[in-house]
Amino acid sequence: MLTFTEAELLAWITPLLWPFLRALALFTSLPVLGQRIVPVRVRIALAFFITVAAQATLPAMPNVPLDSPVALLMAAQQVLIGVALGFAVRIVFAAVEMAGEVIGLQMGLNFASFFDPATASQTNAAGRLFGSMVALLFIVTNGHLAVIAALVQSFHAFPVGTDVLGWARTLQPQVWGAEVFHLGLWIALPLVGMLLFVNIVLGVISRVAPQINVFAVGFPITLAVGLIGMLLTLPLMESPFTMALERMLATFR
Repeated sequence: MLTFTEAELLAWITPLLWPFLRALALFTSLPVLGQRIVPVRVRIALAFFITVAAQATLPAMPNVPLDSPVALLMAAQQVLIGVALGFAVRIVFAAVEMAGEVIGLQMGLNFASFFDPATASQTNAAGRLFGSMVALLFIVTNGHLAVIAALVQSFHAFPVGTDVLGWARTLQPQVWGAEVFHLGLWIALPLVGMLLFVNIVLGVISRVAPQINVFAVGFPITLAVGLIGMLLTLPLMESPFTMALERMLATFR
């Protein structure tokens, strides 16, 4: 008859439980894979598969009774670190979408805004285009593999323990919001400068030839210049996106 003790059962479960909680929290908050269109069963299966596959590289996990307050603190730590890792990736996505919002505003597309159920907010056509492009870049450039590698390395940088907020003192997630404006304006700056120059030219034309209806001519010109600029700058988005993603993930390694 097969028998085993409680200590042996804990020794089997704990190496899988804590990484599984952190991975599941990551896939809950991660862009693309954390959206509502991805079934919950798929997220759970991915988290379990990554947990099993990464066992050879993970450090030793502490064995604590699962019905103790210490286990509750350790579970809270794993959930918070996993959510923070997904939030770091979402910061990069939000920065690129903000660049699209700024460009769309300069192009005059602010009136063409609609409700985005994925983010539960209003967005314009340019912002939605940039959001779709960055989602494709995330998959094409193997961003999901970089996130999984950062998840595995986070167990060495922030090992499983009872210090629930110890990782927050190191990562300083409250300052990550500045990355949204920094990266977003960096991506949008070429197009914003181009559209600003077009607006200055239209202003000069309206002063030189007042009989020209600038409001009727300016919108098609601004829209055409903005679309041409987006066509030229979208292929160059990979470099800033990859740099920002690696910089955010490096804090977990």
